[in-house]
Amino acid sequence: MEIKTHKIAVAVTGASGSIYAKVLLDKLTNLGNQISEVSLVLSDNAKEVWQYELGNQGFENYSFKIYGKHDFTAAIASGSSKYSAMIICPCSMGTLARVAAGVSNDLITRAADVMLKERRKLILVTRDTPLSLIHINNMKTVTEAGGIICPASPSFYSKPQSMEALAATVIDRVIDLAGIEHEAFRWGNTK
Repeated sequence: MEIKTHKIAVAVTGASGSIYAKVLLDKLTNLGNQISEVSLVLSDNAKEVWQYELGNQGFENYSFKIYGKHDFTAAIASGSSKYSAMIICPCSMGTLARVAAGVSNDLITRAADVMLKERRKLILVTRDTPLSLIHINNMKTVTEAGGIICPASPSFYSKPQSMEALAATVIDRVIDLAGIEHEAFRWGNTK
């Protein structure tokens, strides 16, 4: 029997790419044997983009703890709650900028600040192109502070056959970065 060891915080922002958030939440649901808790927070724009891109409000259907964007009493707002990783997926350039500047004006940016100050894993799945020098410098700042920038750049060597499979090529890397064991395509496998 595997011991559930991971407490994961997930934030979804208003960047395009709700499919990445959906695939991440689906995979975390299926990895429940390793995960003791998942806390979820969505920005208002994230909800609108999800509805537009995916045509539903599926983010309401997960059995995770869902916090409001200004709920500073949420467990993820405090380092004492000891989350093992926070994943912002997708991460807008505005959210990246606020994290880089240490502006904790909502639960997403406060939780990210907590992860950095506690020296825990903060993974930002950035989703924008092209990048300005401001974006690049913000990525540099977050990286120097201990965060991980994981751009939503899918890979093709697994020959994905659907939009979800394509998004999964990014999310599988994110789950690896969070330190969670899972089945995924591995280069050199003959699967």
